[in-house]
Amino acid sequence: MFSKFKGQIDTIFVDVNSASFELDKSVNIILSPSLYWVKKVTLPVKSVREVKPLLESLFEENLPDGVYSYDVYKQDDEFVIFAYEDKVILNILHEKGISSAQINKVYLAQSELFRQESAKKISEDTILLVEDGIVVVLPFTFASSDEVLDVHDVKLSKNSIRLKQFSHLVNEKSLYTIAFIFFALIALVSTEYFITVKKNNISQTQRDALFVKYGLKPTMLQNRSMLKSYEKIYKSQTQLREYMADLLSLHLKEKHKIKVITYKNKKLRVQFDGIKSGEEKYIEQILKSKKCKFSAQYKNDIWYVEFKI
Repeated sequence: MFSKFKGQIDTIFVDVNSASFELDKSVNIILSPSLYWVKKVTLPVKSVREVKPLLESLFEENLPDGVYSYDVYKQDDEFVIFAYEDKVILNILHEKGISSAQINKVYLAQSELFRQESAKKISEDTILLVEDGIVVVLPFTFASSDEVLDVHDVKLSKNSIRLKQFSHLVNEKSLYTIAFIFFALIALVSTEYFITVKKNNISQTQRDALFVKYGLKPTMLQNRSMLKSYEKIYKSQTQLREYMADLLSLHLKEKHKIKVITYKNKKLRVQFDGIKSGEEKYIEQILKSKKCKFSAQYKNDIWYVEFKI
């Protein structure tokens, strides 16, 4: 009779104000909205893979100082994006009596409880409810409820997150920087060693061989010209990425959407949908505050913005 449930893993809800737990086995954890940041965004891309590189920039103006991890999943035509501090969450779990070894999987309330229809009590002073599709925690005075939140029977989604044990020591960007410096030092030492051993006696034949091997031009003048060409390309690509980041981080009003983004002949063109004449002023102010150089016009009830790269 009991063999059916032998491998079943319990689910618990953890909030900043939760009481301590006494656990004797591993559990699935649903984190309260008080432990992460969440947004719903509409972007001119189709897949989660395309959104992941943009997550940090999409939260750039909203987060207090900290070391954050980011995640995203797609819901209908929108992307639900998250930011959370691994170290802060792990410390709170430890304070509540939950060790890392007792954590099976970790989920966010947004992905597991967004279908909740009524307010649920999670502490003496706070409730959990859904506002415009976003799961939030509010003081008890906003919507009193005697019904206590119970997550034991919640059917968990596939949208679990992974808490990084040492993200507060070395984040991913720092790791890549350290690796780059390490390999750069190896390359530098190797080059110096090679030069010392050869005592700068590289013959013209060896020099020509190196030029051929790395696809360089016959003269330094040609190589400098090629370098300037690549620097121009780098500069334009950097500006294009900055404009794209500014556009994707815009906080558009309801019904205002980016319809199409195109790039051709060093011009980035953007079509905004749902914006009536005069409603574009707040977007222009944001772009000007970011020192974006652009021109704009209305045509057939569509607002067009053009950036010169």
